[in-house]
Amino acid sequence: MKTIQNNYLIAEINEKGAELFSLRSKDSNTEYLWQGNAEYWAGRAPTLFPVCGRLSDGKYIYKGKEYQMNIHGFARACEFNPTVIADNEIEFVLVADDNTKKIYPFDFKLSIKFKLEDNKLIKTIKVTNTGNETMPFSFGGHPGFNVPVFDNEKFDDYYIEFSKSSLNKMIFSDRYLYTPKTEPFTLDKNRLFLKHDLFDNDALFFEIDDGWVKLKSKKSDFELEMSFNDMTCVGLWHKPKSDAPYVCIEPWHGVPAEDGIVDDLQTKKHMIHLKANDTYENTCQVKISK
Repeated sequence: MKTIQNNYLIAEINEKGAELFSLRSKDSNTEYLWQGNAEYWAGRAPTLFPVCGRLSDGKYIYKGKEYQMNIHGFARACEFNPTVIADNEIEFVLVADDNTKKIYPFDFKLSIKFKLEDNKLIKTIKVTNTGNETMPFSFGGHPGFNVPVFDNEKFDDYYIEFSKSSLNKMIFSDRYLYTPKTEPFTLDKNRLFLKHDLFDNDALFFEIDDGWVKLKSKKSDFELEMSFNDMTCVGLWHKPKSDAPYVCIEPWHGVPAEDGIVDDLQTKKHMIHLKANDTYENTCQVKISK
């Protein structure tokens, strides 16, 4: 576990998966990040790479060959190499090897950098194609945040505020795989008030390519803002049919496999196609205000 800090925040990151494991206030020690509980969800904030969501039958095809891959890809289970840049900044690197190529037949370098600036945690992802052919990939975030944050509040005291005034909800299949269907989703002045039964049928995903999503309380001035760009959607999730005390806010550049189809990676929807020797970079940030 590696720690970075500044005058406002302390962040701990696990070398496995380069996964954020804690984000808390320097002054009050208030923990903002879900701390993992197998009763609900053992994860905290995995990075999804090189796919987001499920694959049909857990497999895909590339150049006529079939490959197996778990939900959300393999990066979250890999050991990254950390390089400390400063007290408030650290970078983790994963490089393709024989094990990754059995799952994903490409040469790559995946860099995940965390930096604290005032009351913000900035996460920068760089993907470099170190091979000789175009590399298709997706990536996304899956951080869970405590709801409620404070002891005198409850889950229903919180709401999500969107930067967009109207949203299209993505319609996934019963197996939670992609369909091209969407439907308008009604907001109350850009807000979605949280209730546990919102997630009885799993996650809610909306078509959003950039902007921000805020987690806010009706009883305090607490506000957590996640901003992002160059995404295809953002999801909200907690364990279905439960009273789970957290919400995941998930910006993705990618979608699950199309229902009933084993994806060909070269034609899979919403993939980034990175040319040989090119680098793709994307930054998102979490800002804490109260």
